[in-house]
Amino acid sequence: MTEDYRVIGEFARKMRLVCLEMVFQQKASHVGGALSIVDVLATLYSDYLKIEPEAPTRPDRDRLFYSKGHACTALYAALYLKGFFPKELLDSFTKNGSTMTSHVNYKIPGVEFSAGSLGHVLPVATGVALSSKIKKESFRTLCIVSDGELDEGSNWEAILFAGHHHLNNLTIIVDYNKIQSFGFTKDVLSLEPLADKFNAFNWHTIEIDGHDLPQISAALKHTSADKPKVIIAHTIKGKGIRFMENELKWHYKSPSAEEYALAIQEIKGSN
Repeated sequence: MTEDYRVIGEFARKMRLVCLEMVFQQKASHVGGALSIVDVLATLYSDYLKIEPEAPTRPDRDRLFYSKGHACTALYAALYLKGFFPKELLDSFTKNGSTMTSHVNYKIPGVEFSAGSLGHVLPVATGVALSSKIKKESFRTLCIVSDGELDEGSNWEAILFAGHHHLNNLTIIVDYNKIQSFGFTKDVLSLEPLADKFNAFNWHTIEIDGHDLPQISAALKHTSADKPKVIIAHTIKGKGIRFMENELKWHYKSPSAEEYALAIQEIKGSN
């Protein structure tokens, strides 16, 4: 692995530590889904997005819409480590009166749009991409979605719309960890063949290992002449902590003191 990817890998390791601390301190949930998207977010914030922490709303910034808002700790960790806000705000996570809520909140610097019920953010991102294309603006629009929320029809309306309008300034990243709130996606409502579905809707489709940093970086930088792009990132829920990996219970469960200590030890030992 080159030095650049070692730097991204170290950033991802720090993100996992921050995610765990936030979840443990506030007895919060969704740590499994946060850990599955960490490597993608680390690459985005280290090697791709045109953003400035000192000017989070500058008009020419890239827009990253984070639809899997329940996995908020991963995005908050990335933004905190990049300097978008201080530790004091991070420490207020889920406390009464705090803007750092348990689903991503647009009041946090660097967050484009609040998330709640799944299926709403991608249509907004699609509208932003269309608007910027009409206005001939140069920023890129990306949207991270979970696999489970692709059960929502509103997403497929947006996917059909974006393909029809050739929104080649729009990228979807699917965190395909294959576990949603009530079980494995293949059992709840199978998405397969997922790549074929996007292809049929006139999208340029790339499938990757969502924890392989060179693959993530290459997929992000790959351009499509006249189609929107979807990166189907095959990931592992709870990635980086062996006792959490591929376990449904970590969609909800907060680690005990013993589990937290074991998880921190495992991550710190992965240098």
